Parts: sequence; structure tokens; C-alpha cells
Amino acid sequence: QISVVSEERFYAKWNPAAHLASGEVNFQTGILAGRLAINRLHQELGAKGFNQARTGDQVDEDIVAVTRHCPNTHQSVVAVSRTAFRDPKTSFYSKEVPEMCIPGKIEEVVLEARTIERSASPYKKDEHFVNGLPNFTVELREHIQIKDSKIIKQAGTAIKGPNEFVQEIEFEKLTPGSVIVFRVSLDPKAQEAVGVLRNHLIQFSPHFKSGSLPDDHSAPILNTLFSSIASKLTLADLNQVLYRCEAEEQEDGGGCYNIPNWSSLKYAGLQGLMSVMADIRPKNDLGHPFCDNLRSGDWMIDYVSNRLISRAGACAEVGKWLKAMFVYLKRIPRYLIPCYFDAILVGAYTTLLDVGWRQMSSFVQNGSTFVKHLSLGSIQMCGIGRYPCLPDLSPSLHDVPYRLNEITNVKEQCCVSLAAGLPHFSSGIFRSWGRDTFIALRGLMLVTGRYLEARNIILAFGGTLRHGLIPNLLGQGTHARYNCRDAVWWWLQCIQDYCTIVPNGLDILRCPVSRMYPGDDSSPQPAGTVDQPLYEVIQEAMQRHMEGINFRERNAGPQIDQNMRDEGFNVTAGVDHETGFVFGGNRFNCGTWMDKMGESDRARNKGIPATPRDGSAVEIIGLCKSAVRWLLELSGKNVFPFRGVTVKGHGREETITYDEWNRKIQEHFERLFFVSENPADPNEKHPNLVHKRGIYKDSYGASSPWCDYQLRPNFTIAMVVAPELFTPERAWKALQIAEEKLLGPLGMKTLDPDDMVYCGVYDNALDNDNYNVAKGFNYHQGPEWLWPIGYFLRAKLYFSKLIGPEMYAKTVVMVKNVLSRHYVHLERSSWKGLPELTNENGQYCPFSCETQAWSIGVILEILYDL
Repeated sequence: QISVVSEERFYAKWNPAAHLASGEVNFQTGILAGRLAINRLHQELGAKGFNQARTGDQVDEDIVAVTRHCPNTHQSVVAVSRTAFRDPKTSFYSKEVPEMCIPGKIEEVVLEARTIERSASPYKKDEHFVNGLPNFTVELREHIQIKDSKIIKQAGTAIKGPNEFVQEIEFEKLTPGSVIVFRVSLDPKAQEAVGVLRNHLIQFSPHFKSGSLPDDHSAPILNTLFSSIASKLTLADLNQVLYRCEAEEQEDGGGCYNIPNWSSLKYAGLQGLMSVMADIRPKNDLGHPFCDNLRSGDWMIDYVSNRLISRAGACAEVGKWLKAMFVYLKRIPRYLIPCYFDAILVGAYTTLLDVGWRQMSSFVQNGSTFVKHLSLGSIQMCGIGRYPCLPDLSPSLHDVPYRLNEITNVKEQCCVSLAAGLPHFSSGIFRSWGRDTFIALRGLMLVTGRYLEARNIILAFGGTLRHGLIPNLLGQGTHARYNCRDAVWWWLQCIQDYCTIVPNGLDILRCPVSRMYPGDDSSPQPAGTVDQPLYEVIQEAMQRHMEGINFRERNAGPQIDQNMRDEGFNVTAGVDHETGFVFGGNRFNCGTWMDKMGESDRARNKGIPATPRDGSAVEIIGLCKSAVRWLLELSGKNVFPFRGVTVKGHGREETITYDEWNRKIQEHFERLFFVSENPADPNEKHPNLVHKRGIYKDSYGASSPWCDYQLRPNFTIAMVVAPELFTPERAWKALQIAEEKLLGPLGMKTLDPDDMVYCGVYDNALDNDNYNVAKGFNYHQGPEWLWPIGYFLRAKLYFSKLIGPEMYAKTVVMVKNVLSRHYVHLERSSWKGLPELTNENGQYCPFSCETQAWSIGVILEILYDL
């Protein structure tokens, strides 16, 4: 044995004519001839693209097989070696060598080599040169046919399955220290099927050219490029082809594909498969249950094409193209199916993504990879199911999509609706929510250029206005619940954003809105019975708030809410005439997004809201200010025909102009919402409740006054929609405190960790005696919600610009650092989305939606601002 550390002798000289005892070497010495043959083979394998290796198939304790495979020609080279780490003369080696099966057709034996003994003087260590065992050499034979082999006894052929061709090998003299290398190719029929399949894949990548064969008998649909078939898909069609979670599919009578001994796919569409393959591909994990399922039968292959064919229209054409491609897939050896299934789907999937992006705004088309991948959230969340989610729009409105109902054969509207989150808020009456829709709409639909669909959603919700409110849960309008105070303000903000972003956006103000409830107590009216221009509906919302809203929810009681106490069903909202602030709610209901209602009898929190936020919630003040300022501008340009709202007081009608309302909010906001650094500030009504200075209150006038002083992320929303309310220096300081106390890796803590009821871990299944956490009571009392981070970062960008270019540059870096975490999450998520919330410090929360509309929407908005 040579020591690599202390060996000082030279290697022996090369001499083709050397004799054994000379101490020189040539091809008759040791295993040099074998090494040359192996090196030649390595060079060939490298040059010809045999870049896939499967090592270490342990046939026996001392027999190992190694395969090198060329993915273009599907030729393999298989080496079977028998090690000789012990002297075969003195150690036992079994004569019985197990048979071996090699898939494919053996073309030749590339080489076979055995270590053999010869007569020579025994080994003696040379003092000057490194020397080996003179009494052993290699017997080498290259490029021979199987019948001429000395190592193999015989090789039989067997057909295993319809497309599997296997050669069985029996060994005769695979003695210790010997090797045999086979060149193996697919049998001719399989080679042809692979060649034709590769020919059809060239449209996706030129690397499929090698090994491809022309297809003389292809199905007619394969003569059309896939990109041309896919180009006929709308974004709503792409929702069907790429996404749709279990609940959405079940509504259509289907479901997501289930992989035995593993789990169901997250989506029925191609993204469900792509997410799994993305995990398998880098590890080449061919033992994954997904690959097993593909190799053992055609079930998944047929599911992919048949699901789309059953959908008719452009989706069915995609299904038919896939089905025609899968005909060839089924003709190749089963072990190759996973890699070619992957090739077909990757080609189709990337083409489909391009088709989607081409239908979006220039912001998306010219955007970064991050922007592009986030914009797919718009396709993921916006779809049309079997049952229409939105109430019907006015028949006199142009460009409304219709379809023929398969069951009733009647023409019906089929507008895209926006799911709040997957998987929990994706189907039935729990799909469409007023608040979620309009918080998400700017990012998911306006910024991405889906203007017509956004218009339809705005007008459909407008048609359900009742009591001056937009419903919380839409329930197609007929099962709507009017139990939130903020959805109407988010709706108004979206109309403003629509008018600002969309070319000729102000035209929406004259669009007809079909009023489902022309009066508060009307029964639902069919579309077109009472139409009004949108600007009148907007005015009604403003007018009703100034007059005061006071009603009891319909069907109040356990049938609509089994946890709410009786007083909670009384809904109030109005405007304080002195401050201009919108206010409302009571301590038994929750009218804002922080709407967790207690559910635990055991902990005695049932029927008590965790965060009632009654009084004037800060983000509603901001949204109202934004709407009033905007209407003031529009009326000044004679685009909006109303100058203000009227109220009856002291027996006469009085007009409060938008100018006056705007000024009132402006004058009172910082005075009443800012928690001054000065402990003796005369505006502070409850100095004893102040525990952080330099922040903005979460509300004003709450029934439990200490709630006003809690640090939450809601003030940042007001900063974005109505930045004029804030003094830049104060705003900046408050944002710094929020950053220090509330900012998490992906979201914002919903409550200051210094607060005594803070709890950052949401567990909806836990029912114990703890009032503050039982049955997920702390849903908005600490867990890190993702969507507020959008407003926090946008506020940072806005106010840093006012402070100066240096601060702005620093802030941009900070924002990009934060967003890099969202990028990583989005790329790794098998749902390809961003979650509703995380537990403290960004930990995974199993009770959260895996992908949430407003979470994706707000991140798109930040990138749009940047």
C-alpha cells in the first residue's frame, strides 16, 4: 500500500517493450490496459451527454452496478463490477452470482475485464520506484457481442408490461476483481415513441431536437402549436386550467387528484402538479409516491386531460392537446414516464403563464420575476365557478360576460368573483366578502390591468348597498350580512383607485347600478328593475352616514350567528357633526376587519368581541377622509353632481358641504388621534391610559376607553389613503415605533407585545379556561397578519420621501429587504401564494389560509409604488 503522505519513491518509467522484471511499465503491466479503456469510455460518455448517473445498485455485498444515462437518446451504459478487497485465494467469495435484469436492449459489451494470475516472481518492494504485484494482470476484451463474452453465461429477453423490454443476464465468471460494461438502448418501438414525443416537445425547447423523429400519424390537434391553442384562454379560463382548490372543484362536481400513500394535490389544475414536481426535480427523487403513481398506471395522466376536456370551450382544447400528447407518453417504457410527463407539463405550464402575463398591464409585463409571480395570485383568486357568486348586473350595462347554463339551458351572467383566501374562503357563500374584495382589488385587479372585471365587481357590490352599507359576507346579495362598518369605505376607495388608474376611469361613475334593495326593507329585486348611475349610489352611502344608520340585522339570532349576543345584532353608524369622524358599533359586535367573536363557553368569552373597535376606528377615518376629499375634487370639476350631504335638524334641512366635512376631519384628526409626547397635553382626555407616546390611537371614543390607546397597525392604512391628515415628523416617529414593536418577518403584529393581552400564537382548536386565547380569541391580538404590512411599507415610502432623498433611499433598501422574505415564501409555497397570517416571529400558523387575496394584493401595491 502506498502512503500518500510519506511516499518518496518515483513512479516507474513507461516502456512499450519492457519485460516483467525490468521495473518499467506498459499495457501488459497491472491494470493499465483496463484504465485506458475506462478513460476512453468516460471521455465518450462526457462528450455524448450521458449526464444522468445512477450509482450503487448493490446487487450483492461485493457486486455493484452503475448506470450512466443519456436523456436525449435514452441510451444507457451499465457497468457491473465485482470488488476484490480481500484476496480471493484466502477469502471466501460465493460462486453463485445472482441474475440481473437490464431494461432495454443490450447492443454490445463495451468491455469486459478480469484480474488474472500469471507466473512471475513474487512481489518485492522496490527501493526507488513505486511497484505493484507482478503476478497479476488484466485480461481485457473490448466491443464484443454478448455471445462472445467469457463473463456471461447467457442473456434472455423478457417483455415486462406493454412497453417494457428487459434482458435477463446470467453470470458465469464474474470473479472477484472483474467488470463488464454493457451498452443498452431502448427497443425500436419505444425508441420511436420517445423520438416522436421529443419532436412535439421541440416547440418548448430546442434541446429536444436530438433524438427526435418526425411524426407521420399525429392527431390533427398536434399540428397546431400549443402556444396558439393556449392564446385563446382568458384569465378566467387560466384560473380553471392552472388552479382551483378542493372546495372550488367539489362545487363543480370534481376534486383534486389524490396520490395514494401520500396526499391530495393542492390544486386540481397544473399548478398542483408543478408544485410537487418542483420538489422532486432538484433532488431527482424518483422514489417519490408521485413518480410511483405515474409509473404504475395512467390514472393521473388521464385526470389531467379529462378534467379540462369536460369543461368545454378553450379549456377543453388544452385538454385535447394534452390527451393527444399523452398517447405517446403511454407508449414509452414506464420508467421514463415521470421525466416526459414533467417535460410536457413544464412546456405547457410556462406557455400558459406567458399567455396570462400578456393579458395583464405593462407593470406586470415589464416587471421583475417577483411582480410576475405575484400577479399570478390574480389568476389564482379570480375565477368563475359553476354557480354565480355575484348578483346580476344591470342588463343595460355593456361588456358583461354571459354563458349558457348547462342544466337550465338559460343564458346567465358569469362574472369573475374574487375569493378571499384558499382553502377556507374559496367557495359557496364563504367565497365573496365585501371588505376582503375591496382591500385586495387594487393590487390584484387594477394594478394587473383587469379593468373590466374590476368594474363588474364594483358595480355588483354597489347593487347590494343597503342602509348605506356594503355587505360583509356577500352571499350573492340575497344572503348578505350588513354587519361591517368598513366595507363601504373600502368600496369607495376602490372606486377612487379605479378612476385614477384606469384610462377614462371616471366613466364608471355613470355606469348603471342595478339596485337589489332600492329601499332598506325592499325584497331582492331582479336585475334591471331599479337602475341608478353609480354616482347616485355613492352619494346615498355618504348621505346615509351623515343622517345616521341604525337597524337590526335581518334574521337576528343563532341562525345567522350562533355566538353573537342579542345586542350585537344592532348595527349603528354615523358621523360626528363636530369632528366629521365616522363612528359606530357597540361592545357586542365587531364592525371592522379585526372581527373575532368569542366562542368559548368554558372561558366565558362567548358572544364577546375580542376587538370591538367601536367608536371611530382610525382606518375608517382615513378612508372617509380620502372619499370626502375626492368627491370634493370631483364636484369642483363638475364630474360629481353633489356638493355635499343634507341633514334635518331643528325642523329644517341643512347642507354640510364636502368642503366643510373635509375641513372638520382635517382640523380634528391629529388633535384627537395623536398621543402627544407632552404629558400635560390639554387634548388628552385619558392621560392615565397612555402607555406609549408619539403614536396614533387605534380608535377614538371606544366604549372601553383603554382600547383607543392600544398600539396596532391600523393607523398606517389612514397614512396611505389620507396622508394629508398627518404631520410628517410625527408620522415618521409613529412608523418607527410600529417598526420596532409590530413588524414581523412577513406580517404586522396585530397588537403591541407590551400589551397585557398580547398573544402571538393563534390556535383556533384550543378550548381552555383562558379568556384571552380560548377558541382563537386572540386572532387579532398579536398574530402577525400579512396585509397590514403593505400599508406600513407604503406609508414608510411616502413619508420618507417628504423627509428627504437620503431617507427615501434608505427606506427603499429597508422595504426591499422586507419584501425579499415574501419572495422566498412565495417561491417555496406549494400554494404559490402568501398566507393570511403567521404566528409570532413569522412561524407557520396551521389555522391560516395558505394563500390570501389581500396578502398578495398589498405586496403588488408596494412594488407598484416603488
